Amino acid sequence: IYIATPPDSHERYALAAIAAGKPVYVEKPMALTYDAAKRIQQQAEERQVKLVVAHYRRMQPFFRKIKELMEEGIIGDIEKVQLVFDRMPLPVTTLNNPQQAWRVDPSISGGGLFHDMAPHQLGLMLYFFGEVDHATGTAINTNELYDAADKVEGKINFANGIRFNGSWNFNAAKEADSCLISGSKGTLQFPVFGAHELEITTATDKRLLTFEIPLHVQQPMIDATVQYFLNKAENPCPAEEGCEVMRLIELFTQNS
Repeated sequence: IYIATPPDSHERYALAAIAAGKPVYVEKPMALTYDAAKRIQQQAEERQVKLVVAHYRRMQPFFRKIKELMEEGIIGDIEKVQLVFDRMPLPVTTLNNPQQAWRVDPSISGGGLFHDMAPHQLGLMLYFFGEVDHATGTAINTNELYDAADKVEGKINFANGIRFNGSWNFNAAKEADSCLISGSKGTLQFPVFGAHELEITTATDKRLLTFEIPLHVQQPMIDATVQYFLNKAENPCPAEEGCEVMRLIELFTQNS
C-alpha cells in the first residue's frame, strides 16, 4: 500500500494497512508528529509487516555517489556540514488554493514548508552520517501570510563527531540551495533540490561531476522497496529513520 496523502492521514492509513497485513510504503514526513510515527513503527514491528519510508533521494545515483566518495575518503575525514535552503514567499494565489495551501497548515502538514521540504535533506543526512548524538534548533515566523514558522535553524552533533548546521528561510529575498560537506582534505558542495551537480574541491584539484536526474525521481527507491518486499534486499529506509527525521523536525521547531 502506497500512502501518498498529506501527513495528517498517514497514521490512520498506515495502521489500517498494517492491520490488514499489507506492506507499506509511506511518504515523508512519516506522520504528523514524532509520536504518531512511533506508533506506526510499533505496530509494523509487532505485526511483522514490512514498512518503508519514502526518503527516496538516497537511492538516486547522484546521492549514492556522494556517499561513495565520502566513504572512499576523497575529502578526508568528514568534519562538518553547512546546509542553506532559501525560498521566496509563497504567492497569494498559492495560499488561496486549498490544493496547495495545506503545506503551511500545521493541522494538515505538521508545520510550514519546513515540514514539507526538510525531510528530504534530513533524511539524506541520516543516510550519509548515521546516528544522531544531540540536536537542537529554533524556529520563528517572520511574515503574516500564515501561522507556521518560516525560518528554521538546526544543529546536529552526530555520534561520529560530524557537526551539522542547517538554515531554512521561506521568506527570503532570493533563493538558495546548498549543502557544503567539509573534510580534512577538501569539500563537496551540491544542491539537494536543484541540478545534480557535485563540486569537488581538494588542495590539488577542483572538478564538477554531473548526473542526469531520473525521469521518475522515485523509481530507484521504488525498485529497492519492491526488492525488499520480495525478500531480495535490505530495507532502503526503515521506520526508525523516518521516526528520527520526525524527531529532528520537532527538536528544530519546538519553540515555534
